[in-house]
Amino acid sequence: MNKIVEKAVISHQLSKEEIIELLKNDELTDDIFTAADSVRKKYVGNSIHLRALIEFSNICQRNCFYCGVRAANQNIKRYRLDPSEILILARNAIEKNYKTIVLQSAEDNYYTAEILANIIKKIKGNDVAVTLSIGERTFDEYKTLKEAGADRFLLRIETTDRELYKKLHPNMDFDNRIECLKNLKKLGYETGTGCLIGLPGQTIESLADDILFFKKLDADMVGLGPLIPHKDTPLKDVPANGFRLALKVMAITRLLMPDINIPATTAMETIQPNGRILALKSGANILMPNFTDEFHRNQYEIYPGKKSVNYNELEDTLKKIGRSISHAKGSRQKVI
Repeated sequence: MNKIVEKAVISHQLSKEEIIELLKNDELTDDIFTAADSVRKKYVGNSIHLRALIEFSNICQRNCFYCGVRAANQNIKRYRLDPSEILILARNAIEKNYKTIVLQSAEDNYYTAEILANIIKKIKGNDVAVTLSIGERTFDEYKTLKEAGADRFLLRIETTDRELYKKLHPNMDFDNRIECLKNLKKLGYETGTGCLIGLPGQTIESLADDILFFKKLDADMVGLGPLIPHKDTPLKDVPANGFRLALKVMAITRLLMPDINIPATTAMETIQPNGRILALKSGANILMPNFTDEFHRNQYEIYPGKKSVNYNELEDTLKKIGRSISHAKGSRQKVI
């Protein structure tokens, strides 16, 4: 085994220069994937934790250059689900024995902290975990949602390169994004973040910084995915070729953060046939089947061609790679 890979397996520590070497050296790629899979097995086991995803609004106040639901896109049908509709979808997942409900939306402030708190309280009455992915809110709003019972929060940094972040996120504040993540940690959320791989202007050095940021934050979840260009965004002409690099960033993240939760993201499957399985064999341990009804799911087009998880085939598919479905809530069990 390469010495840098071996060091990561044993100590879960690497310098920025060592991470860059791993990202640049294609000859080490398979070793990195194998090592990440072994670390995943040692620290989080062979169980796959399922998260039931509900995408409850595609109305957004932001204009992120890579996102299909950006406010400037006039070519999609906008929607908001009523609280009663959200609860019906959550009940469907709970009846199928899902132990985590993920409430995800664009940055839609129509849903006040009070509205969301009432939804959370009703879902929490079923002894499940609730993850939120609703973007930037104030400390007090995050506090209200935590007190209502929210367990986890996903807020991707997307890139830690300040200048690149500024170019891709008009009228957004990089420092506020960081402050939101710190507030989530302060309030006791299991905090998730992550980045996009394949952004124009992104460097290997900035990806190394991203990985080190996840570790410094002590993120409990890290979601990573390749850029998939959307035809109605400013990045429509950027080539979609970031799968292999995204998989490598994910694997190195697992080596440095052995006990966290890492999803095999939908984007992995969308850009690469069997991409989800490849991710599960390279460090991932989470799947997020989509419980949004088909009509609204098609309107939540952050990127085109989103693939879904076929639950009926899932158990057999996982069995073929030595994995099984867990019916636990799947919180991070900190070892390191």
